[in-house]
This record gives sequence, structure tokens and C-alpha cells, in this order.
Amino acid sequence: MVRRTVLPGGLRIITEAMPQVRSVSFGVWASVGSRDETPALAGASHYLEHLLFKGTRRRDAMEISSALDAVGGEMNAFTTKEYTCYYARVLDADLPLAVDVICDMVTSSLVTAADVDSERGVILEEIAMHDDDPSDAVHDLFAEELWGDSPLGRPILGTTESIEALTRRQVYGYYRRRYRPESLVVAVAGNVEHRAVVRLVTQAFEQAGRLNGQVSDPTPPRSGNPSRALASAASAAAAATAGRGSVRLAHRPTEQANLVLGVPGLPRSDDRRFVLGVLNAAFGGGMSSRLFQEVREKRGLAYAVYSFASHYADSGMVGIYAGCLPSKIDEVLDICRDELEKVVSSGLTDEELERGKGQLRGSLVLGLEDTGSRMGRLAKADLVYGELLSVDEILRRIDAVTLDDVRRIGKELLEAAPTLAVVGPFEDADRFAGAVR
Repeated sequence: MVRRTVLPGGLRIITEAMPQVRSVSFGVWASVGSRDETPALAGASHYLEHLLFKGTRRRDAMEISSALDAVGGEMNAFTTKEYTCYYARVLDADLPLAVDVICDMVTSSLVTAADVDSERGVILEEIAMHDDDPSDAVHDLFAEELWGDSPLGRPILGTTESIEALTRRQVYGYYRRRYRPESLVVAVAGNVEHRAVVRLVTQAFEQAGRLNGQVSDPTPPRSGNPSRALASAASAAAAATAGRGSVRLAHRPTEQANLVLGVPGLPRSDDRRFVLGVLNAAFGGGMSSRLFQEVREKRGLAYAVYSFASHYADSGMVGIYAGCLPSKIDEVLDICRDELEKVVSSGLTDEELERGKGQLRGSLVLGLEDTGSRMGRLAKADLVYGELLSVDEILRRIDAVTLDDVRRIGKELLEAAPTLAVVGPFEDADRFAGAVR
């Protein structure tokens, strides 16, 4: 049901036929994110996400936004540290319209000086909104402390200073360099026929003059290859942080303290990510997890508490988030450290292992019930993983996780002195020094 075609210019088209549905999710994914930016271009990837909706040679901003509204479709975009996606979800009969609009935006945006200036204010408002939410700000603060002044350590949105300094020439040049066919993946899932999708996408890119017959190989998935200086900087920063422990405090006169406590994790290519996924699910992934039970259910110390694991091409992170009353933060930190130490020394119980596996299996399968999730799975398999594992293969790898596997990965990753980020009404970061020893 999954088919893949590579056009002469290196553009990849991947489809998954789901004849049981009447909708289609269509996405164009670019192999560019915030970690590809130099300091002078910080925030440019996300800036472009906004600007590509502002107008092309064929459509103005109103015509772009109204095209899919008129057929009841959905259209949006998002930027991450390693890729950017523009997508639409429509009725199967309206796929030609979705292909035409999204491909027109990706290939032929004008990125005018007037649009750059007008959208600058919108992005500055978005940065301000993000900074005003301490539960968001603390994650950026943690990444900055963990990875330092490397591309992975910088916020996806950029900073107020970097956005104010960006010019139309810089942003447009970044767009032309990065949005080339060989760096793009078109992913489609739903009631589609592969040859029809290839025909529509080819027509759209040829109309924009972006397929000139020149043979190019697709851009391979990014890796931690030392030749990619921007990619390797984050690994070096995380390695320098690991084992020494550090605290980053942002003073805010808030009614709640927000914290992230964590350590460097696993890169995306590490097969042990399935082991870490089971551990994360059992440790802090649901209402029955250790963290939720100890912090919220037994002691009522926080409304939100969970663990997470994030993977990138050459690095990763494992952490705990909690939001609590400022007067309770020391107690919450003590419990988090105690639970981490228990995982390092004893791993999980048999019951926790099975519960973690079950949660991971269920979230995977249920997450693939809609066309949007399947479209994203196709794109990321080609763009960032370099392989498309079947659902059965993923389930097999989850089921193969043992208690010894969990104990080994817990000891390897969680034994290091952690990094702590705190946003709240505190004056002195040194008061938290004991939590990272």
C-alpha cells in the first residue's frame, strides 16, 4: 500500500493508499529546521513558515487561505529543529486543489520586503506569547543549558534580536538555498492512487520551473557526520554537559514554578530508542506511571508532571517536567531525583515493563488511525530515518524489550548528573545546586 517515486530532480513522492477513507492528507516536507541556521539566521526557518502563506506569483494571501476553506479543507504548517512541513487535509476529490496550492506556496513564494516587515511583528508577538507561558519557556531554557550556544540549543522561533535583524535578502536567500527539490519530500496518505499523485505533483513543480530535468540525488537523512559542523556542535555541547550537572534559572513573578530536569539522551538512529520508549512510558508517560503516582496522586504536589524523550540526528534528551507551587519545588525535585535513582539501581518491575509496552503499543497503533498521522510517518521515514519500519516490526521491537535492557539504558543515561532549568519566583540559582549533584 506504500509506494515511492523519485523524480529526476531528486524530489521524493511517497503515498499510502487507504481506500477505506474519503479524505487525503497531503504534505510537503523540507529537510530544514532551526538547527540549520547560523546565529545570524536564527528563526529564519520559522519565519519562512509564515511567509510562504503570504503570496506567490499566482495567488495572494487571501486566495491561498480561501482556496481550501471553500472546500472545507484544512491547511497549516509547522517548524521543528530538523524539518518543516506544509500540509493540507481535504476530501479525496479535492486533492488536485491541495496539491496545486501547497506546491505553489513551497516553490513560488515571493517573500516580498513588505511581507517580511509585516510578518515580523506577528512573529515577535508569537515569541512574546511563548515567553509569557512558563511551561513553554522552561523547555527552551533547558535545551539552551543542555546544548549551549549550538543550533539545537537555540529556540525554534529565534529571539527578538535575531528576528528584528533579519532582512528580506537573508530570508529569501535561505528559502532559495534550502527549498530545493532534492531536499523535499511529498507525502500523501488517504484514498489516493500513486500514479495520479505523481502526475499532479510533477505538473505543479514543472509549472513553477523547479523540475528542469537535471538529475539530482535526494538529500540523505541528516546524521552526526563531523563534516556537518552545525550538526556535530550539539553533540559536543551535550557531551560537555553530561556528568557535571548545571542549573539555569529564569526569574519570573509567577504563581507556579516550572522545572525541567534531564540528561542527554539517544540519537534517532539508536535502536535502543525502543527500550527508552518503554522506560519513559512506565516512568512518566501516563496516570499509572511512577512520577504521576508519587508526585500527584500520593502527595498532591503538582497538577502536571511527566517524563519525555526526544531524539535528533546526533543527540537527544531525556527529562522530567513538573509545575508546582514555588513552596513545593524542593520536595518535587527530591522525589524526582529519588525516582531517577531507583530506576538506575533497580530498573522497572515486571508489571511496569508490561504496562510501558502496552502504552507504547497502543499509542502507536491508535496514532495511525487517521490520514494525517500516516502522512507524517511516511515523510519522516524518508526524510529523517532513512527507512520505513512496518507497524508489525515496530511492535516486535517493543515486545522484545526486557527488564535487563531497561536497567542498562537507565543506568547509562540517568546516572549522569542532570541539568535543571527552572522558571519561577526565585532569585538565586545556587539554591538548586543540590538537585544536580
